Amino acid sequence: MSLDDLSRDQIQTLLDEQTAAHRALKDRGLKLDLTRGKPSPEQLDLSNDLLSLPGDDFADAGGVDTRNYGGLTGLTEIREIFAPIMQVPVEQVVAGDNASLAMMHDNLVFALFHGVPGSEQPWGVEESVKFICPVPGYDRHFALLEEYGIEMVPVPLNEDGPDVDAVREAVKDPAVKGMWLVPTYSNPTGSVVSEAVAAELAALETAAPDFRIFWDNAYAVHHLTDEQTKTADILGLCVASGHPDRAVVFASTSKITFAGSGVCFLGSSPDNVAWYLSHLGKRTIGPDKVNQLRHARHLKDVDGVHALMDRHRAILAPKFEAVVSILDERLAPHGVASWTEPKGGYFVSLDVVDGTATRVIELTREAGVAMTPAGAAFPYGDDPRDRNIRIAPSYPSPDELAVAIDVLATSVLIAAAEHALAG
Repeated sequence: MSLDDLSRDQIQTLLDEQTAAHRALKDRGLKLDLTRGKPSPEQLDLSNDLLSLPGDDFADAGGVDTRNYGGLTGLTEIREIFAPIMQVPVEQVVAGDNASLAMMHDNLVFALFHGVPGSEQPWGVEESVKFICPVPGYDRHFALLEEYGIEMVPVPLNEDGPDVDAVREAVKDPAVKGMWLVPTYSNPTGSVVSEAVAAELAALETAAPDFRIFWDNAYAVHHLTDEQTKTADILGLCVASGHPDRAVVFASTSKITFAGSGVCFLGSSPDNVAWYLSHLGKRTIGPDKVNQLRHARHLKDVDGVHALMDRHRAILAPKFEAVVSILDERLAPHGVASWTEPKGGYFVSLDVVDGTATRVIELTREAGVAMTPAGAAFPYGDDPRDRNIRIAPSYPSPDELAVAIDVLATSVLIAAAEHALAG
């Protein structure tokens, strides 16, 4: 029965039952980790061929020795593989080292010190700089902004992308210089920015002439079903709407090959790419081209990327199905939570009873299950309703995951019952 239909005595009985179950789980001495969306060892094993590549031939397609200096834009052959995935012309793609987050960091810092094409002055000398942050969102995006004192403006994230009306209102402020977006299978809700919403964002009239959309397409090929959701062509939409420099597209192989030893990518307008390279060239002589070469030989082409991701899906999809199944069984009858059923990406977003998410995370930790802190998907870690929890099913084994979600469900029921009795 739904918690709303139970008497106080019945709620107390439920609380006693779940507290006893929680005590039994604590006694097991669990040490499980659902904090980050890390590929499992089985997923990493899919790319072990990288360890024997590139072999004895270190030359790229043009005959250049990749072991030496130079090549700031990265190898053409790896850019050719990912340009169509990013929907950016290959000559407007830069391939870097292992983390697209580093490229995002550099774009922010370069903008603060130098401004971007279209800027009247460096962002850092402005009275204030603000970024729009759809919520729930990606905590590492928020951490970058907080690191450099950039004020975050939260807007609701709907199933088809950010609330355009809220964005339209926010960009009337000339201090609003940009926004984050994970367009396909967002972190953590799994929502997808529709073509219509992307077109509206591309066409927005903004008070800041140098407004940027940081389009973090981290999960473009990370499907969990047979439905191959396609990402909107934000760069093309921006060009068509007369704002060719608005979008900066990021991607990486971090959850395709080796999470810590992959290749990252930036794609944008010719002016933005030239601006980025002009400043990047002061920081580095070039990326790890040997790693880019081995990736190009491992993946071979776009079809090779999709074939590898099908093998990832075979490992991941059952884990996501297990999470949803356990939540359905344990929580749905009591009406104390709702959750997403994503078609791709790396997370399930769980909303519990308002005011209880922090307590839920405390209870899971006591039982030996580490999870991302409540509120992590909101700027400054502040979920105004204290209800959102991010679930990362990828890393644990299926058996460990089932135990962890059982702990989570037990904790949700305890927190909900405590809240109801305190009301």
